[in-house]
Amino acid sequence: MASEKGYTTVSIPVTLHRRIRKIIEGTGFTSVSSFVTYVLREVVAAYEEEKAKEPFTEEEKKAIIEKLKSLGYL
Repeated sequence: MASEKGYTTVSIPVTLHRRIRKIIEGTGFTSVSSFVTYVLREVVAAYEEEKAKEPFTEEEKKAIIEKLKSLGYL
């Protein structure tokens, strides 16, 4: 459930938490939560960007149309 501040709790394995703590030592990340938030934002943004792309480039579309024509479908 989200809190009034707009945050929620996500559980991760303790071993993963320890590994992340080691990774962020000496970095600008002040907590495991800030690092995990950063990583998840990057992953979600990449997913959304990929999903928003056209499934085929114009060149691929032309090649598909030509192949369908050569097979007699168009």
